[in-house]
Amino acid sequence: MLGAQRKDHLREILRRDGRVVAKDVAADLGVSEDSIRRDLRELADAGEMVRVYGGALPIPPADRPVDQRALLATESKERVARRAVGLITSASTIVLDAGTTTLAMARMLPRGSDLTVITPSPAIALAVAEHSDARIVIIGGELARFSMVASGPLAMEAVQHLHADIFFLGATGIHPVRGLTTGNLDDAVTKRAIAARCAQTYVLGSEEKIGATSRHPVLDLEAVAGVVVDPVDSNPVISELAERVAVLR
Repeated sequence: MLGAQRKDHLREILRRDGRVVAKDVAADLGVSEDSIRRDLRELADAGEMVRVYGGALPIPPADRPVDQRALLATESKERVARRAVGLITSASTIVLDAGTTTLAMARMLPRGSDLTVITPSPAIALAVAEHSDARIVIIGGELARFSMVASGPLAMEAVQHLHADIFFLGATGIHPVRGLTTGNLDDAVTKRAIAARCAQTYVLGSEEKIGATSRHPVLDLEAVAGVVVDPVDSNPVISELAERVAVLR
């Protein structure tokens, strides 16, 4: 079987089964696992799937461009945002990561609470300014058009001079085994750097992120204080997460 045919076969397996196990495909086709792993790597590099140990998984919906993510699980994001806002205390300094759930949080912040909000997202900074009287600090850097978030060397330098009470982290994948992941390497590095400068980190887990896996690791579950999930989400993966980390509904 030619390489192009193998890739079509791998695409079909992923569409049908929701996962690819390299050793099983190699045995079925009578080819080496190295050949299948190479095909999977090339498909992942082309953005068609996410490589994981032993095979591949679909690209999570949360890894889509920011304008498309805004239309995903909007009610779930609102519920998660409302629960997360309840974790904020008066006179605290918080970091709102870029993302559609943190954008919902920005629109729910209480007035008169003497908050300081730090964010790498211009959109979130504007939403905080419109809906609250919090002090706003923007992390500068190169603006990534895919995620509309500041990252790169300038952002990393700014992060090293910050300290906050809570970081509300937006990961695109929250998995009980693979931990917290995101689709962009620079974003992953920036998120880790921010988490290291905050007393606590909470992950925002709207329904489309639970059980998903993206390409680049951010943090292990043990590194965060908890995962804020949708109180009406019945995904069984949430119970698996609860065995590893605090789950807040």
